[in-house]
Amino acid sequence: MNVLGSKAMAGGVNPRTILITGVSKGLGKALAVELAKQGHTIIGCSRTQDKLNSLQLELNSATGSPTSQPNSLSSDRHLLINADVRLNSSVEELARTVMAKKGVPDIIVNNAGTINKNNKIWEVPEEEFDAVMDTNVKGVTNMLRHFIPLMLASKQGIIVNMSSGWGRSGAALVAPYCASKWAVEGLTKSVAKELPEGMATVALNPGVINTDMLASCFGTSAGLYQTPESWALKAAAMILNLTAADNGASLTV
Repeated sequence: MNVLGSKAMAGGVNPRTILITGVSKGLGKALAVELAKQGHTIIGCSRTQDKLNSLQLELNSATGSPTSQPNSLSSDRHLLINADVRLNSSVEELARTVMAKKGVPDIIVNNAGTINKNNKIWEVPEEEFDAVMDTNVKGVTNMLRHFIPLMLASKQGIIVNMSSGWGRSGAALVAPYCASKWAVEGLTKSVAKELPEGMATVALNPGVINTDMLASCFGTSAGLYQTPESWALKAAAMILNLTAADNGASLTV
């Protein structure tokens, strides 16, 4: 465990409970591991159970819990759940499970996302367009629908909706993805006006990171960009320092 993680565990840094969607790979996984190293509690969801199992072990190791068994998939500290943010019913069940086992998260990072294969809009199949919108827009909305009411009681909580540079500009061959991230930006700003004082939702552009998603667009040149792990160091610090004063902001790591 690093020094900051030791401080968090000892109470030197206020430990948070942080829910991350799309936690099993890419930015979500890197952010979860980094936050666990710093002593925070991770709640994560993904549709891929084997990757969740692997991540559970990694989080246990990162936290350095003396009660964690090397081959155990259970952890008293971290909670990983198989859920599909595209489905309202799945997110509804996710919220029930989270409340029963961990209570209301302090921070939610709506990270789950997908992108279309490079193509002109008139050549993007209907089902591919739908998949992008269902994950990137409906997924975020489903999370807001079921978790904001849980946060309202205490009028506390930070919600981070992952956006993109392509949610603030346009690019050829990824029009569905751009449209979805522009929607996230507008959704975030609108919801910010509905939240009570003390809460905040922000749209966060992570920047350009070498992930599978970037490789699908950039090919081998994706390797020229920073790794998810190096990004997570900066992103974790930014997310942990968000306050109600940031409500409605469009930020960039």
